Amino acid sequence: MSKKDLLEVFAIKEKEVKRPIVSDYEVFKDKELLDSLRNKIIQNLIDNNIPAHKKLEQFINDEIDKVLEGYDLSNLERSHLYNLIDNEINGYGPITELLEDRNVTEIMVNDINEIYVEVDGRVVKDESISFINEDHIIRTIQKIVQPLGRTIDTANPMVDARLKDGSRINAVIPPLSIKGPILTIRKFKVNMETIDDILRNGTLTPYMARFLEAAVLGKCNIIISGGTGSGKTTLLNVLSSFIQNDERIITIEDAAELKLKQRHVVSLETRLTNYEGEGEVTIRDLVINSLRMRPDRIIIGEVRGKEAFDMLQAMNTGHAGSLSTMHANSPTDALNRLETMILMAGMEIPIKAIREYIENAIDLVVHVERLSDGRRKVVSISEIVGIKNDNIELKEIFAFRKKGLTSKGEVDGEFVLYKYIPNIYEKLKARGIESLNDIFTLK
Repeated sequence: MSKKDLLEVFAIKEKEVKRPIVSDYEVFKDKELLDSLRNKIIQNLIDNNIPAHKKLEQFINDEIDKVLEGYDLSNLERSHLYNLIDNEINGYGPITELLEDRNVTEIMVNDINEIYVEVDGRVVKDESISFINEDHIIRTIQKIVQPLGRTIDTANPMVDARLKDGSRINAVIPPLSIKGPILTIRKFKVNMETIDDILRNGTLTPYMARFLEAAVLGKCNIIISGGTGSGKTTLLNVLSSFIQNDERIITIEDAAELKLKQRHVVSLETRLTNYEGEGEVTIRDLVINSLRMRPDRIIIGEVRGKEAFDMLQAMNTGHAGSLSTMHANSPTDALNRLETMILMAGMEIPIKAIREYIENAIDLVVHVERLSDGRRKVVSISEIVGIKNDNIELKEIFAFRKKGLTSKGEVDGEFVLYKYIPNIYEKLKARGIESLNDIFTLK
């Protein structure tokens, strides 16, 4: 249905159709009236069968007219109700405006009246919106994923996909979800694409930024570790921007989020099984194939399984400067998880040999963390310096040390540069990179 048709239904002028920056119940003082009108109209629109002899536009007009008969609504109430219906037809229902709001970085729908959003790193419950019932949530999910060539139903009760703007959607419905349909959308951060962006945000210091830029230019192999929502992909995107324009870059991801601006970029994306349970293409498949594509750099969005061995093999066989992220609670935990992933690949290799393999392949582990106040920080940059007592030895170069909480509930802390010259500094100098001389000067 066109916007013009809806405007004619409510007899309001184009210039009066504005989305008020207020909640539903600030416009409609009578909460029950709003719920009743909205629910009746939307339920009729999505549930009723349209008679074959009626056009869709006429059917919608008739349904809206029937519901509004006998109600004396103000222009503001009519406008607000129009926006709700407009969101259902031309948007994504109750979450339409959340998707458009740049301050909202994550949307979590747990139930019809239980919608949480992340704003400035803090998760809060949004009391101003709700769904009608569980079918309403499922229909909204279907509307989001169908243009992506995906579907969700009892036969396929889980979907993970990427929206056109780079945002990631994950949805789970019964029988996998006991409580009811669950929808999670992690929005792509369009305002965090350069090193200047994360410097302004206080994620790291200028010294740390210069060091990481030099490490990327010097073709160091780097692992970015951290928890869910800590900013790993954002940092990976920023570090990838330091790669020279004349290099051939192969990116491998489950859902393409990296936004590289270099000229020679090939982006590969995994594929799930089809309805017959066939056709799956995994991260490992793509990593193995990428080695035949003459890459200068291989960037893996996230390593979490058997592909870890193939990634390390690439790093050890002439593909220096590779980058990847992985879930871990600390730099040490990241290396332990890598060992486990290699064992998962079924390689009959002694654990000592695996550790030597990791030690030879990886230069730096950069650990990011989302603090209790919602801010993201690079809390550690460590280099692998060798093997001691059969364990991989890490040496921290930079760190963020927490001191406590301020009166405003923000984490109080400071960045630290340790007083020692890292091995990687000498390697970078040998490659002609002299930009770190003023940083690593011991007193």
